[in-house]
Amino acid sequence: MTHHRSLLFVPGNRSDRFEKACQAGADLVCIDLEDAVGPADKETARKDVLDWLAQTSHKHVSLRINGLDTPYGADDLAALKASELELPFIMIPKVASKASVNDIDDALPKALGPFVAIIESAKGLVHCEEIFAHPRVSIGMYGSIDYAGDVDCDQSWDTHLYARSRLVAAAAAFDVQLFDVPHIHVRDLNDCEVTTRKAKALGIHARAAIHPAQIERIHAALAPSAEEIDYAEKVIAADKAANGNVVLLDGKFIEAPVVKKAQRVLALRDRA
Repeated sequence: MTHHRSLLFVPGNRSDRFEKACQAGADLVCIDLEDAVGPADKETARKDVLDWLAQTSHKHVSLRINGLDTPYGADDLAALKASELELPFIMIPKVASKASVNDIDDALPKALGPFVAIIESAKGLVHCEEIFAHPRVSIGMYGSIDYAGDVDCDQSWDTHLYARSRLVAAAAAFDVQLFDVPHIHVRDLNDCEVTTRKAKALGIHARAAIHPAQIERIHAALAPSAEEIDYAEKVIAADKAANGNVVLLDGKFIEAPVVKKAQRVLALRDRA
């Protein structure tokens, strides 16, 4: 599985921003037909987005459809099916059950890519394991803002610790990469970086963004430190030298999970 660090949203009714978003440095770009586009602009935005995707040479950009609980979602699926596009992913909002993923899977050709499933409700959270187990779901995303509205909680970090932790475990179990929610205060870049580091410590190694200025801070937060890289290199070297035998490094036994962690650190270093 390719590891991505960042995903930048861009409004689907702002075609003048699509190219700029693709050059902002994010690993993935998602043109948003859902929250960013009002009802009066849905049809025009859908056509503009699909036309633009048909002609772009960028391979890291796709779109978020509207929820299937709205009439716009069914229209999105019909337009996508007729488009004959090949895309890197399709982002699905408000995923609440495996059945809803099955419905979209049945409706869309495989050429339209794997799914990014956003978990942003109580039902989505309690069904997250079966959602992430779906073979077409390769990325998950936590939508804490909608989740807070659904369960009537606040937006403080500690409030969402359980939801994030459960999603981390489910994502790891089914080899799904998990993205954290975008930082909604676009001018508070320091807090964007701080909270991204908190997510990293919990096991979330990627984050969405709603402004290009957030990308650099997200990448900085997710990049391994010099100390982490140095230790990872020592672990890999010691493991290799042991030739399958017990490894002792700095007085500590080095087991398979530690080696796996070191491999991830060096992969992140190389990605950066």
